[in-house]
Amino acid sequence: MRFGVDEAGKGPVLGSMFAACVRGDPAALPDGVADSKQLSAPCREELDAAIRAACMVGITEIPVARIDAGNMNTLTVAAHAEAIDAAAEPGDAGLCDAGDTSESRFARRVADDCAPDVTVDAEHGADDADPLVAAASIVAKVARDAHVADLAAQYGAVGSGYPSDETTRSFLREYVREHGALPACARSSWSTCADVLAAAEQSALDDF
Repeated sequence: MRFGVDEAGKGPVLGSMFAACVRGDPAALPDGVADSKQLSAPCREELDAAIRAACMVGITEIPVARIDAGNMNTLTVAAHAEAIDAAAEPGDAGLCDAGDTSESRFARRVADDCAPDVTVDAEHGADDADPLVAAASIVAKVARDAHVADLAAQYGAVGSGYPSDETTRSFLREYVREHGALPACARSSWSTCADVLAAAEQSALDDF
């Protein structure tokens, strides 16, 4: 049986990263499956339910504490492998959206990390070219979006969680100003967090 794997939330400064593996017959996938970045949130949610009904789905979450304690390249490999472990069976073969400049190295590292004996290939842009990887990108993105919604319910407006999002940066600045520390959902090892803490410290010195 074939499978496809992709991750979502690799670059944000807030929250977890998710990876999904979708195992099944590409012909069984619902119409409209495409790279998640090309789809609206309501469309992704509808397709997510249909994908789960048609295929075996494995998903893994890499939380903030693990991200801050590790290396993102290694964690991306681990996320793909753990998602495969949750869905694939020995003898399966599949494709990952490559999370490394070297496609072959990424594929080899993921395969080495998998518990079942599976064949793994990796390609850049696989989420746009392979239907099972596209399906995995949808499942991972829906999981990541639900996670961000949970953060917003807990903290208020947090934006998308990406460093380029001014709502996210404003949330971090205000949280640090009020609490004197980063929120638990922040990836403290990210330079964005270091910048926010440095700005808050300088502001305190200026006030003093």
